[in-house]
Amino acid sequence: MPSVLTVASFPNLDQSVKVALQGFSRLHPQVKIKLSSLAMADFPTAMTTALAAGANLPDVMAMDMEIIGKLAESAGLEDLSRPPFGALRYASQVPAFALAAARSSRGSLAAFPVDLGPGALFFRTDLLQKAGLAEQDLTTSWDGFIAAGRLLKEKTGVYLLGSATDIKDIYIRSSLKDGDGVFFDGQGNVLVEEPRFVRAFGLAKAARAAGIDARVKAWSSEWVEGFRRDRIASQMMGSWLGGHLKNWIVPQQTGLWRAAQLPEGAFAAWGGSFYAVPKQARNKELAWEFIRYLALDRDQQMAAFRTQDAFPSLLSAQEDPYFNEPLPFFAGQRARLLWRDASRRIPAVDADSYDAVAIDVVNAQLEQVLERGKPIPVALSDARQGIERRVRRRNQA
Repeated sequence: MPSVLTVASFPNLDQSVKVALQGFSRLHPQVKIKLSSLAMADFPTAMTTALAAGANLPDVMAMDMEIIGKLAESAGLEDLSRPPFGALRYASQVPAFALAAARSSRGSLAAFPVDLGPGALFFRTDLLQKAGLAEQDLTTSWDGFIAAGRLLKEKTGVYLLGSATDIKDIYIRSSLKDGDGVFFDGQGNVLVEEPRFVRAFGLAKAARAAGIDARVKAWSSEWVEGFRRDRIASQMMGSWLGGHLKNWIVPQQTGLWRAAQLPEGAFAAWGGSFYAVPKQARNKELAWEFIRYLALDRDQQMAAFRTQDAFPSLLSAQEDPYFNEPLPFFAGQRARLLWRDASRRIPAVDADSYDAVAIDVVNAQLEQVLERGKPIPVALSDARQGIERRVRRRNQA
């Protein structure tokens, strides 16, 4: 009798599952995969509720970098480092930062990485050239980045970036080392009054004061139109943005874009995808087989990269000749090599179950700084107190 393996995912990660169906079916012809996909806005709540109730759970559960810190703490997920999974035997085959992101505060491995999001800077060469600017004007330093944006705006009326908050998002991660946390240390202490947050807020404030950001949120219609109407000249995001730019945001701008490393030597992960096995899964052994196929089969990793721009987590897949190919959208630049280099220099930062809480509070305080002139030290002090208060409430619930 055929076995049924249930997989819960979300767009666009679910497309990689669809890519895997044929290859996995050749290895396991008796297995039928039933894929359910929820909108990203609904997925975290649905999975959190299912884990808490121990019901309506799939055999294989997707998660991304934004929600993994929260879901990894659930007692409803298997520790993949333990038998019968033994995932750590494959630790040398994937970047350390991706495994670190999937660890819970208890040290368990809640999920296994299937793709990565090395951070990169994407920019319009033609718009920069109109202001006499080049790549190094954006990448040498953050102060230089802001100065270049000011010159670009003065000479062309074009904004350098969509939102000043992008600078904050990168800078707070730019000086971390393996084992550090972004918002919390190993004892759960809140870190948002550290100098890197002061500097990050100061840079975002300087960018806003210089008038170089369009004040639009990523993925909004205004953000998309900003690129299409030549109003925004750059964007810092995961390498996968290159596929979105090429495929649907601005395909008509082929040859006008380039990719570069993030400013001031920063390296950070911007997204990434993982799969976990709930403790209530009915087919745990088969679930782990499927995750291993998604994550550790080189052909599958490359198929997902070629069709979905899902940057491989498997290090051996990163040696594929495909990485050396020139990309027409980037005027022949071999940008995949750039992203590969970045992926190998990202620190293995520890995730925390309250990272999502901290992100909300910090962003709200930055908004107060940018829109209402709130002093940065006061904003960060209030952010620390707000995070501590929300953590206490959750712990007492």
